[in-house]
Amino acid sequence: MTPLKFIASCRLPTEYGIFTMHGFEEPSGQEHIALSMGDIANGEPVLSRIHSECLTGDALFSQKCDCGPQLQAAMQAVQREGCGVIVYLRQEGRGIGLINKIRAYALQDQGLDTVEANLALGLPVDARDFSLAQAIYQHLGVHSIRLLTNNPDKISKMEQSGIKITERVPLLVGQNSENTGYLKTKATKLGHLIDN
Repeated sequence: MTPLKFIASCRLPTEYGIFTMHGFEEPSGQEHIALSMGDIANGEPVLSRIHSECLTGDALFSQKCDCGPQLQAAMQAVQREGCGVIVYLRQEGRGIGLINKIRAYALQDQGLDTVEANLALGLPVDARDFSLAQAIYQHLGVHSIRLLTNNPDKISKMEQSGIKITERVPLLVGQNSENTGYLKTKATKLGHLIDN
């Protein structure tokens, strides 16, 4: 498990209700957060999303992906339930970083898909470390989750790191004319379950 140091927590009022934001830091200095609502350490399976940072989708509202709508839908789902946790990992572009993501986007503009673009740049298809989420769950007292995801690989990696997943909750949002190819690649090459 990747070592993480808990730094601080604070109240975070949002459009989707009042969350508690928890800050964590890796030895490298990389920072990650979790947003929690309600009693998440009561022993019951907790509604949760492990969301990898996507500056273009989360903050710039890019339609090349479905990341921003997935984050918003997860926050809304936690608000509806009144209890849950969103683990926000600072692993831009499936772990390749923002500048490499821009390079990959440029190759996608030339006709490569998201997997082909990463490989053409000599980068891994997915370099994310989901054990970071396990460390965050451990700190928060969460032992089992109902995971908001379309990614079976994320489920497998979380279970390997010791997190019990009692249910996969589909998160089918954000489809548009700009990301049809991207979503198809996620389904055919990365195994995401995104068929309606």
